[in-house]
Amino acid sequence: MTTERDYYDVLGVARNASDADIKRAFRRLAQSWHPDVNKSDEAHDRFKEINEAYQILSDPQRRQAYDMFGRAGLGGAETGVDGFGAGFSGFGDIFDAFFGSQPGGARRGRPLAGSDLRYDLRITFQEAVRGAEKEIEFPVLDRCPTCTGSGAAPGASATTCTQCGGRGEVRTVRQTMLGQMVNVTACPRCRGEGRVIDTPCETCRGDGRKERRKKLRVSIPAGIDEGHQIRLSNEGEAGPRGGPPGSLYVAVHVAPHPTLRRDGTELYYELDVSIAQAALGTRTTVPTVEGDEEIEVKPGTQPGSELRLRGRGVPHLRRAGARGDLHVLVRVVVPTKLDRKERELLEAYAEAAGEAVGQGAGAGILERVRDALG
Repeated sequence: MTTERDYYDVLGVARNASDADIKRAFRRLAQSWHPDVNKSDEAHDRFKEINEAYQILSDPQRRQAYDMFGRAGLGGAETGVDGFGAGFSGFGDIFDAFFGSQPGGARRGRPLAGSDLRYDLRITFQEAVRGAEKEIEFPVLDRCPTCTGSGAAPGASATTCTQCGGRGEVRTVRQTMLGQMVNVTACPRCRGEGRVIDTPCETCRGDGRKERRKKLRVSIPAGIDEGHQIRLSNEGEAGPRGGPPGSLYVAVHVAPHPTLRRDGTELYYELDVSIAQAALGTRTTVPTVEGDEEIEVKPGTQPGSELRLRGRGVPHLRRAGARGDLHVLVRVVVPTKLDRKERELLEAYAEAAGEAVGQGAGAGILERVRDALG
């Protein structure tokens, strides 16, 4: 028997952590445990656990339910990384569990809505930055083709429930020390719908739904990031016996770039140059989302310098036309092995500069460069 871990422990944050702390912890862990990066046997399950924790704690309502009732407060909301399931129920189920009915009787006397669904979609780094159109396919409970969702056999129809009179709820009164107590519960005969089907459809057995595979094209907006969700209204499960459909939530997972690092709308690249290139300047190419681009490293560039390519970052999701920058961070690489000619040239430079070099000569040019690089 496995013990389910606390979601806060999964992300390594305190229970009073801010939304920014939770997002920061998720991004850090997701980058380490993404199955496309981490090839260990536990990576898949660990990433699934991390993603599940983030989906709960990043949603204010679901986090509040979790803080109050633990996992029991989430109903069917938990799904895995590869998972695709029903859920997103909440306080109504908790209210039912404790008091036997839902507040306000919102569902009484009408068909139940279908469940929300979740689909985990993996895209490339370029697709996240540029946007894309993706086709997805998933199993779903859709309206029965025979009864068109009514649940009744062809030629038959639902009738008003005689036990509750179509209200969908029954009331019981009992005497207590404080007086009369009225308890309202869903009608057991019609299950709160107010109608019953005497002749159910043979295809769906009265449920009004039949499982099928569904295909959809999803538009991925430019600038989407790891952990974002796209909501597609009315694309979830159909409600039983003609109830309205739920929504489909497409959770996006972005494969990391081999050389570029993303932080929001900003991109970062570490450029290695030699001592000579940093001192004398050079022209070289750096990767961007659109392809390699040539840049100039000016003479005298110091280790840790930053070259900024404006507008080469990630588009803003909510600011049309706005885009982040690409930050090129310069690293001066000190050679660890020199051939005879290279050593002679460096020694000549050191002599001209009046610097002591070689074994036992103190902090020479190579040592100084290494010290400057930390």
